Amino acid sequence: MRHPVRAALLAFAVATAALVGTLNAKPAPRDEGGVAAGPDVIVGSLPDVSKYGTVGGVSAYAIGTTSCNIGTAILLWCDTNVPGLCNNTQHPVIAQNLYRLKGGRLEMIGMSWLKHGFCALSENLCATCQADPYGCDALGIGCSDPYSSGLNGQQSGLGPRSQVNATTGIFPYPFSAPSPPATIGRRLQVPMAALDPAQNAGALYFGEGHYVTADDAAAGNALNNGSYRRMTVGSFTSGSWTISLTGSTSQQKFAIEAWKDHGLGVGMPDPNVVIQNVDLSNGEGRFKVAYKVSDNGNGTWHYEFAVLNINVDRAAQAWTVPVPPGVTVTNMSQNIVNHHSGEPYSTAAWTMEEVPGVGSGAFSWYSQTFAQNANANALRWGTMFNFRFDADQPPTAGNATLTLFKSGSSANPSVAVLLPQAPPPPPCPGDFNDDGVIDGDDLGTLLGQWGGDGSADFNKDGIVDGDDLGTLLGQWGDCPA
Repeated sequence: MRHPVRAALLAFAVATAALVGTLNAKPAPRDEGGVAAGPDVIVGSLPDVSKYGTVGGVSAYAIGTTSCNIGTAILLWCDTNVPGLCNNTQHPVIAQNLYRLKGGRLEMIGMSWLKHGFCALSENLCATCQADPYGCDALGIGCSDPYSSGLNGQQSGLGPRSQVNATTGIFPYPFSAPSPPATIGRRLQVPMAALDPAQNAGALYFGEGHYVTADDAAAGNALNNGSYRRMTVGSFTSGSWTISLTGSTSQQKFAIEAWKDHGLGVGMPDPNVVIQNVDLSNGEGRFKVAYKVSDNGNGTWHYEFAVLNINVDRAAQAWTVPVPPGVTVTNMSQNIVNHHSGEPYSTAAWTMEEVPGVGSGAFSWYSQTFAQNANANALRWGTMFNFRFDADQPPTAGNATLTLFKSGSSANPSVAVLLPQAPPPPPCPGDFNDDGVIDGDDLGTLLGQWGGDGSADFNKDGIVDGDDLGTLLGQWGDCPA
């Protein structure tokens, strides 16, 4: 039975939290660091790991998470309904993810379902905890609450990501879900081969925790709720690889930051990795986009992109990069981490293809649209996809496009990245046979393309005609030295 004084105080706290949400309606996104107005939950530490075995080549793990409230108001942590006091949906859900940094690229290789929070303690990991009268139903200002990996791996307490709107932090509770598959169901699932040291020489691994909750989101503080910590792969026992945590937790940094922080080795930042925030308007959430361009040393360059959806409920359906005509693109590829354990989403790979344009081309990776399939394998919140290709031209500044999956008020964001530059023009346009002179042989080539499209379309209007003939005749004779 709840004490009447405690009940009254909690009712006051709920009203205060609601007022904070009203005063901070659609606040500007708050980046990492500093003290936030209102409740602000972060991952203060990732303390431990549990493993559960392997089924069909997929191993199951859980990562412990300790939350901290670094804001200026209590954070609601209600797992029961008490009329006039709190709603059972007003508690955090906790995602666990695993990443691998190998061969100059960071990929997400595993994800869990969501641990639903219950009963916040009042510890002092991040600051001196200000004692509050709300007990289990709130995380006090400056207070921390530890969840062991055993709790975060408890299958009955893990709910689907698909029922959570990470932009607002709103979800139904109790959640509905099919029964978990034995051993690995709902837990942090990772392909066993992705951890095998024999197949991943020199690889670095990073665990990530990510909290989502409604009052934190309403206060504009949902963009610093992820932290990562380095992991090591040890012995193979009981049918799976043992993974351990090492070093300190990088607070308020999602694991995509590890690509830059450790890109040249443990604690050795890679200056060629660029990471930027991509914020949607009207408070619709944030993506992080990272990229790196590398010289392959054989006349080609490698273009690598990582796109993390932090909390955009609208998700992403396509990643498109413009490529000038004359650029040869090869080795187009992707890495997509799949939902599991009965989530409704498709696990189909994205389509990869060249999309022709007027005077230029573009290369795109895309899933089905929302209209085609509401459960398509879009880039949902809390997940990161990779897109990559090689090209025979060096980089220059350009803009890629991230196409959103669901409808909304924000436009598809244009993202500043490095892309292949246009190849230099031939030294003598119109010298089709490269013999150093424009003559009857070249005229014959042009006339053979007459009325169509081809290399003789000098003005790129889609047809070889009199304008192009005039250009060729104006260059008649020897090419300039």
